[in-house]
Amino acid sequence: MKLAGIHHVSAITADIEKNHDFFTRVLGMRLVKKTVNQDSTSSYHLFYADAKGTPGTDMTYFDIPMAGRTYPGVSSISNTAFRVMSDDALNFWKKRFEQLGIMHEEIIERFGRKTMKFQDDEGSRLMLVVDDGKGVPYGVPWEKEDIPIDYAIVGLGPVTLTVRKPESTAKVLVDVLHFDEVGSYPSTIEGMPEIRVFSTGEGGPAAEVHVETRTDLPFERPGRGSVHHVAFRVKTMEEYKKWEEHLRNKGFKTSGLIDRYYFKAIYFREPNGILYELSTDEPGFTNDEPLDKLGESLALPPFLEPKRNSIEASLRPIHTN
Repeated sequence: MKLAGIHHVSAITADIEKNHDFFTRVLGMRLVKKTVNQDSTSSYHLFYADAKGTPGTDMTYFDIPMAGRTYPGVSSISNTAFRVMSDDALNFWKKRFEQLGIMHEEIIERFGRKTMKFQDDEGSRLMLVVDDGKGVPYGVPWEKEDIPIDYAIVGLGPVTLTVRKPESTAKVLVDVLHFDEVGSYPSTIEGMPEIRVFSTGEGGPAAEVHVETRTDLPFERPGRGSVHHVAFRVKTMEEYKKWEEHLRNKGFKTSGLIDRYYFKAIYFREPNGILYELSTDEPGFTNDEPLDKLGESLALPPFLEPKRNSIEASLRPIHTN
């Protein structure tokens, strides 16, 4: 069995309205689902993606108003990338970030591709990467007046894992999750080993995990802007059940099979403490809303719908329109 690539990345925000403004207005992504954290229903869970909510395009945020600052370190998902289709697109974003006062670094090459790191106001560590389209297909850009369609974000790119003991992370990626190690590139931190690249499925940026070794850092203390977990794409429901059995046979304690309504999930931690999720592509975000209405109202899965009144009463009002 092969995973098809990155499914989604979930992170933490302490200011859901500013978070919504950044991802929709600044980055031009579509809010495709406004729902709640199913494990803590007094907290919003927002999903930003392409025009259709295609698996592999969504970055999600849990709203935790009391979240403190993040102290970066090891055993973390230290960067999440988004794909653009050309060098011209990357140059457009550099100028846009300059005009809007968005913190960003210079454009540099990583693993043979042009990239640019940037952050939102809460310190979410993000990156744009040019994708030549030879791997996992592009998502469907969400049309925004001030972002040309050819320059729009078209999905997630690589996630970077920062760890102290890379071999144990590499072993799980290769021996358990069936990724292939496909190369490496220099670290920007003096004295640190090269960053190793692992790929799955059709390959390309949307199917990669980059493993960074940092022996000079403490363990990360997560807070606002930090990543909670990364999810990988399971192609079929049949494979979904096989993956859970496979993980248990490999000695991992898993969450078991969990129905998130928009997808089905399995959670487990790898040896450096990073939380992985395996998620199905189906049924998707149009399971309870038509495509043209995605994200416009509070969506609750059927098992939470009977509690809608109490859930809505526990949520603070937010304005996302």
